[in-house]
Amino acid sequence: MSLKIKVYNQSADVVKEIDLASKIFAVKANSELLHQAMIAQRANERQVLAHTKDRSEVSGGGKKPWKQKGTGRARSGSSRSPIWIGGGVTFGPTKDRNFKVKINQKMKQKAIFMALSDKVNASVFVVLDALQFAEYKTKDFNKLLDNLEKKVLLTNRRDILVINEAKEEKVKYSARNLKGVKIINVENINLIDLLNYKNVLATESIINILEKRYIKE
Repeated sequence: MSLKIKVYNQSADVVKEIDLASKIFAVKANSELLHQAMIAQRANERQVLAHTKDRSEVSGGGKKPWKQKGTGRARSGSSRSPIWIGGGVTFGPTKDRNFKVKINQKMKQKAIFMALSDKVNASVFVVLDALQFAEYKTKDFNKLLDNLEKKVLLTNRRDILVINEAKEEKVKYSARNLKGVKIINVENINLIDLLNYKNVLATESIINILEKRYIKE
């Protein structure tokens, strides 16, 4: 089973129609799975930055500050104690924390399929026959997006995710300075980016790559 979608050229004119695999682009949304996959991705991207030293890590404290009795002061065994200035920290954040969340690979893929299907269903998934430029020109890429926004997406608010092939460096560097545009390689397609951007732009070759990767004969 498949569904039809229009293919545009870089002037935003329809050149043909192609079939999209329903296994990828016609998957019914499941809010619980989407939420679980989103939480897992965010958690797994989280970096452990804050770290405080406990009493075993701070310097000094090898010698007892004063004798146990006879000084009139409270007994103390080490200047590393958390109650001393410069001592260790009790229950502080450490670099040993682990924020990783496990999620089944098939669940992760299905969540991506749901996001792609929603874009197709909402008519904000645009397919081009090719996305190539003769030189590194932000002006040319901006003109392409202007054409799509006027003729296809019918919006003047730029909010678009471009899925690109790694070999197309001219596309990558021509788009990177445009506001409201994010470009990712097809190998790095992920749920968070698909949810963060309203519109998605891909080429026919990207569709073929996705179908070849995810659909097993």
